[in-house]
Amino acid sequence: MDHLVFDNRFVRELPADPSAAPGVRQVSGACYSRVLPTPVAAPELLAWSREVADMLGFDEVGGHSPAFAEVFAGNRLLPGMQPYAACYGGHQFGQWAGQLGDGRAISLGEVLTARHGRQELQLKGAGPTPYARHADGRAVLRSSLREFLCSEAMHHLGVPTTRALCLVGTGEEVVRDMFYDGHPRPEPGAVVCRLAPSFVRFGNFEIFTARGELEVLERLADFVIARDFPWIDGSPAERRAAWFLEVCERTARMVAHWMRVGFVHGVMNTDNMSILGLTIDYGPYGWIDNFDPGWTPNTTDAGGRRYRFGHQPRVAHWNLLQLANALYPLFGDVKPLHAGLEHYVASYEAASRRMQADKLGLAEALNDDDADRLDALHRLMTRAEIDMTLFFRYLADVDIGTPSLAPLEEAFYSPQRRAEYGEELLAWLGTHAARLRMENRPVAERVARMHAANPLYVPRNWLAQQAIDAAEQGDLAPTRMLMEVLRRPYEEQPGAQAHAARRPDWARERAGCSMLSCSS
Repeated sequence: MDHLVFDNRFVRELPADPSAAPGVRQVSGACYSRVLPTPVAAPELLAWSREVADMLGFDEVGGHSPAFAEVFAGNRLLPGMQPYAACYGGHQFGQWAGQLGDGRAISLGEVLTARHGRQELQLKGAGPTPYARHADGRAVLRSSLREFLCSEAMHHLGVPTTRALCLVGTGEEVVRDMFYDGHPRPEPGAVVCRLAPSFVRFGNFEIFTARGELEVLERLADFVIARDFPWIDGSPAERRAAWFLEVCERTARMVAHWMRVGFVHGVMNTDNMSILGLTIDYGPYGWIDNFDPGWTPNTTDAGGRRYRFGHQPRVAHWNLLQLANALYPLFGDVKPLHAGLEHYVASYEAASRRMQADKLGLAEALNDDDADRLDALHRLMTRAEIDMTLFFRYLADVDIGTPSLAPLEEAFYSPQRRAEYGEELLAWLGTHAARLRMENRPVAERVARMHAANPLYVPRNWLAQQAIDAAEQGDLAPTRMLMEVLRRPYEEQPGAQAHAARRPDWARERAGCSMLSCSS
C-alpha cells in the first residue's frame, strides 16, 4: 500500500478549522476540520471491487491482507494521508437546514493515479466528526452494503457515480431505529471506502453564503475550478460562468441517466448533489419495479413525495437554483446564472430524448410526436402495473412486422391488469412498430441499440436485501454473486435468471425491499 501517492490539495489550499477539539460544534470560516477515524474492534474485509482496486494499484494478495482491512476500517493511516471532514450546509426537503457537514464520512486524502487522475478516498462510517450532530458517526452493514453495491452497479450501467473500493466489517454492533418507530436494535457495523475525483457538493458553497463568509466562498469556488475543471480558462468572470454552465450540464446528464435505468435517489437534498455531476450518497435509494412516476423509496418522504421518481428532473433544477443563489455574490450578475439554469433545461431535454429514443430503438432523438407516444406508454405502464426494466429489455424482442404481447408477458405483475390493459398496450405496440418500420433499419442494429440502453440486471431493492440478510449471517456468497452479475448488466448471463426476475410478491411490502428510511 506504500505505492499510493497522495497530493492533498483540498487541505493544503483551503482554510481549516483552527480547533482540533473533539465534540460537535459549529465551524465557521473553514472548509474542513481535521479529524481521525475512530478505530474498530475487528476489521474484516467483506467485499471489494476489483476494478476500483486496479485503479488504485492493489492486487488480490495486497487487498486481502490484514493491513488492507485495518487501513480501510480506519484503524491505521498510510504515509501521506491527512484525514478531514468537510464543512457544508444544505436544503433538506426544500428547507434550509444550516450546517450539516461530513457527520460520519472522513476523507483520507487525494490519491494520484496513473490512468484515472486524482481520486479522493473517503471512509463512511468511520466515527464521529465535529459535524456528527447527535449521531455516533458509525454505519450499519445493511446501508453500507447497499452503498457499496449500488456505487459499482451504477458505474457498470454507465451512470455518472462515485465508486466504492471495499466494504469492511467492524466486529462491532451499532444501534439503529430503522424506521424511527421506537424499536431500535443492534446491527452489525461496517465501513465503506468510496472514492471520487471530488466530494464537493452544492452545500459546500451554500454554507458560506448563508453565513456571509464570502471570502471563503470565493476561495472555494476558484479552487474547485482550478483543481476539478482545469481546462476552463479566460477571465475570472468567464471561468466562473463556464464552470456553472458545465455543472448544470453534468447534472442534467446524470439525472437523464437515472430516468433511463429507473433509479430513484430518494434524498436529493442539496448536500447530496455533487459539483461534478456524480451520483453521490446512496441512502434510501430504490429501483423502479412496476413503473410508477410517483414512487419514492424514502419513508421520510412518504407524505410529500418530493423526491419521487418522476419529479427528479425538476428537483435537480431547483437544487441548481439554490446553488446559483449561493454563487451570486461571486457573479454580481444574474445573466450567467440564468444562462446556466436554462442550459440545464435544454441539456436535460436533449439527453433524455436521445436516451429514451435508444430505449425505444429509434435512430434519432425523440421528436414531439415520439415524446407524446412515450408519455402515453408511461401512463399505460403505470395503470397496467408493468415492470420497467423487463418491459424495455424485452421490447427489443417484439417483431415489428407482427407485434404481439408475447415477448412482454414476464413484465406484468398482475394477470387481471394484463387482461384489462392488454388490448390498449397491443394498440400502442402497433403504432410503435409502424414508427420503427418507417426507419427501415436492420433488425440487428436496432436490437443492439436497445440492449445497450436497457439493462437486464439492476440492483433491485429485494436483491440487495437478500444479500444483506445473508451477509448479516456471515454469508457473503450472495453479495459476491450479485456483484458479479451487476458487472455486466446489459449482457445475457446463463445461470443468472433469478437476478433478472420481477419483484416477487413477498418483497412488495417488506422492509428494505420496498421503502427505506435515512437511518443507517
